[in-house]
Amino acid sequence: MKEVFKIKVTLVKNILEANTRIAEQNRKLFADRNVMAINIMSAPGAGKTTLIERTIKALKQNFEIAVIEGDIQSTYDAEKIAATGASVVQINTGGACHLDGNMISEVVDQFDLDLIDLLIIENVGNLVCPAEFDVGENFKVMLLSIPEGDDKPLKYPLIFNESSVLLINKIDLLPYVDCSVEKIRRESLKINPDLEIFEISCRKEEGLVGWYKWLEKKMEKR
Repeated sequence: MKEVFKIKVTLVKNILEANTRIAEQNRKLFADRNVMAINIMSAPGAGKTTLIERTIKALKQNFEIAVIEGDIQSTYDAEKIAATGASVVQINTGGACHLDGNMISEVVDQFDLDLIDLLIIENVGNLVCPAEFDVGENFKVMLLSIPEGDDKPLKYPLIFNESSVLLINKIDLLPYVDCSVEKIRRESLKINPDLEIFEISCRKEEGLVGWYKWLEKKMEKR
């Protein structure tokens, strides 16, 4: 039993190390082309696609935005993004619960990176695996919706620790859901004191200005 466990640990380590090498190649490619890449992660249904739609709408006059959509199956979200006018490529993982560096590497040449300012990567809906795999992004962004509850930072600390931004979405549902935003803030900042937190409603388009300004500031620095 001990030998089996040792083999599993070694295998996981090798997979992560190989992924990190490819992710670094992606990151260098983005840097050489002056592209800022963000990796948006959340549970299914938290509002990632709607957030991306709103972000494109708000920033497309000043920045060229492209999107990589990650899903287990279907092109549903990619079709919604395409309707905004942004360039989009769909990755169907066929069962894998996350995107990895190699998946991004295989599709990124479908974009003309010289024309792109911001590459948004929408990861597969999952609170565990996406946080473990670097895809070459500059920043990881975590989206948590109010209906999921305020216990998620304690249950899934890695995704909060790895993220630069936490967007607490669907605040318009607070009157109807037993969820404490203050508890989410408190527990998240215990895990990651540098976390930027924005309370938003993508549906009502509330609180998004702070998020847009954060993105603009990061892109202007590049």
